[in-house]
Amino acid sequence: MKKEDKNLVIEALGAQLAEFSHFYLVDIEGLNAEKTSELRRACFKQDIKLLVAKNTLLQKALEKKGVEAEIFGALKGNTALMLSNTGNAPAKLIKEFTKGDKTGEAKPQLKAAYVEETVYVGKQNLEFLCAIKSKNELIAELVALLQSPAKNVVSALQSGQNTIHGVLQTLGERAE
Repeated sequence: MKKEDKNLVIEALGAQLAEFSHFYLVDIEGLNAEKTSELRRACFKQDIKLLVAKNTLLQKALEKKGVEAEIFGALKGNTALMLSNTGNAPAKLIKEFTKGDKTGEAKPQLKAAYVEETVYVGKQNLEFLCAIKSKNELIAELVALLQSPAKNVVSALQSGQNTIHGVLQTLGERAE
């Protein structure tokens, strides 16, 4: 590959990395064509972009982005890049895709992840990454917490209204 072509690939990877706030480095070596197509379709449905690039070119793009050097150790062997704007979406996809595996060696396998400006290296972090809440999930929880006291007050007022109405109706029936 010519140096100009390499620079174009590095720039394209850098543009993709700038477009998405989170990325995962995964090992998909050994997946047959059917499983690879299934993985690509699952990624597309969840707004995850799946790319494969040479490790050296990917490392140069990551260096330009300013990612910690700790992640570069994961750039060995075949590496696919999963890009997402939701921090836990790729982790959940990997977990779902390897759900039936008892050996722990099923592919895709997490090598490293860059989520919420933190680097996670190793497949042992997959469960933790699945548990990280996305921005939308946190906002939904916050809204639910804020609405809860208001709902309790409205509920108490409505039940009190029915109680007062029942008392008044009973007193009205007794007067007759």
